[in-house]
Amino acid sequence: MDATVNINPLIKKHHIELRSRIRHFAETEIESLAKELDEEATFSKSLTKRLGEMGLFGISIPEVYGGKDLDTLSYIIAVEELARVDSSQAATVAAHNSLGIVPIFNYGTEKQKRHLLPSLTSGDYVWAFGLTEADAGSDATGVKTIAELRDGYYIINGSKLFITNSASVCSAGVTALTITGEKEGKKKFSAILVERQSEGYIAEPIRNKMVWRAADTGKITFRNCKVPKENLLGEEGKGARIMLEIIDGGRLSIAAIGLGLAQGAFEMALEYAKSRHQFNQPIGKFQSIAFKLADMETKLELARNTLYKACWQKDSNLPYAKEAAIAKLYCSEIAKEIADEAVQIFGSYGLMKDNKIERFYRDQRILQIGEGTSEILRVLISRHLGL
Repeated sequence: MDATVNINPLIKKHHIELRSRIRHFAETEIESLAKELDEEATFSKSLTKRLGEMGLFGISIPEVYGGKDLDTLSYIIAVEELARVDSSQAATVAAHNSLGIVPIFNYGTEKQKRHLLPSLTSGDYVWAFGLTEADAGSDATGVKTIAELRDGYYIINGSKLFITNSASVCSAGVTALTITGEKEGKKKFSAILVERQSEGYIAEPIRNKMVWRAADTGKITFRNCKVPKENLLGEEGKGARIMLEIIDGGRLSIAAIGLGLAQGAFEMALEYAKSRHQFNQPIGKFQSIAFKLADMETKLELARNTLYKACWQKDSNLPYAKEAAIAKLYCSEIAKEIADEAVQIFGSYGLMKDNKIERFYRDQRILQIGEGTSEILRVLISRHLGL
């Protein structure tokens, strides 16, 4: 896909210019580091700072808080272009924006915004959203982390697992989904801003990952963690609603990672099919290979149109929950299919760690799990159909 060509009526001049700029940045500053960072499972503080300097943190946040005040589609294109080169860096940007910054901007008080957003949009720090626990993933109501209000402070106990942007020195804190009591026999879930320096806050990196090895994934433990009452995000008891709303936006960014990864895998496979010769001709001339590539291109076109339409609905203040689920489901599934077929085209060479398609093949696997498994998304879509 040519970064300078408008192939979609939703794409405007500023989208084309942004895509070209991010593609150049990814190819010149990220690609040369991606292999080493993946092999060493290293989260790069300096590269994260550069992502901030490129304006990729807070891209849709107003300038008064340090953001770029761009539309959702601009943000999604940026994530897509990063994932075309390295999913780990795309994941850092996606989690920090969709799950970290946006909840603070959408639900935070003016004091909370002024206190946190400028440092989070600069790239100096990243922020996390803590939902997943050992017994809470697809079933968010399984959260067991408890926050008790005592003398003007929330005392938090519990833990969060597999949290992106939570354990590096760049992590500034987390928005934690907690239980803050019961109402009419039902748990009251609330979202609380917990800064890293808070007493009783313990962050540990998770090692030996198969995917996103250069992204910061961690476990957070709260041991009588003490935070002021004014750190409540939104209203008490409204945490579940906040979570559901931000996850809709988060699904768009995971879809963008899937789309970008698939695009990158396709381009690698296409180039190889043109240069690899067997039986005195490029393997791309054989129908079995040509048809694989034709199917990949078809899936990419459908995925891009589906995702961009969902972004347009969000920017137009139209309902987009179903469309976000469809986009995330489809983009993550075609990422799996395209990465797998790309490895098949490379043959044995695709199984070697020196070949970057091997990293793409691994990185796609999380996309059918994070921000709603493919199974859960099918449940959500079927509910929108009245089933």
